[in-house]
Amino acid sequence: MAPTFYSFKSFNRSSRSFNHSSSKSESSNSNILTFHTTDAWNAHFKAAKETNKLMVLDFTANWCQPCKLMDPVLQEFAAKYTDAEFIKIDVEELNEVSQALQVYQLPTFILVKKGKVADRVVGVKKEELKSLIEKHRK
Repeated sequence: MAPTFYSFKSFNRSSRSFNHSSSKSESSNSNILTFHTTDAWNAHFKAAKETNKLMVLDFTANWCQPCKLMDPVLQEFAAKYTDAEFIKIDVEELNEVSQALQVYQLPTFILVKKGKVADRVVGVKKEELKSLIEKHRK
């Protein structure tokens, strides 16, 4: 059975939020970051450009069932690959970021190193994502 992908064009939802900083994911023991404002994301991204640390961006939405299937996978990888940084980005909340990185289907995972896109995985593809993380984290 082929995985389901959700396509979207643009959401008109504002990226503003009362929380102007990054936060840990729902699970308190998670090391997956989330951002609730474009400004907070931009500041983090700018700082990350100066490091050689791999960033794994998970573009998701609350309504996306395939994205929910990948949540435990992302949790597993974040626990295993502690030398990489895992970040969830809600496409409705940070639409500008999604558009800038040309995210048109969900789930999309973008691997970034030194501010540049190193690779991308679209869909529920655990093994492909794992392989690319291992390749680029070195």
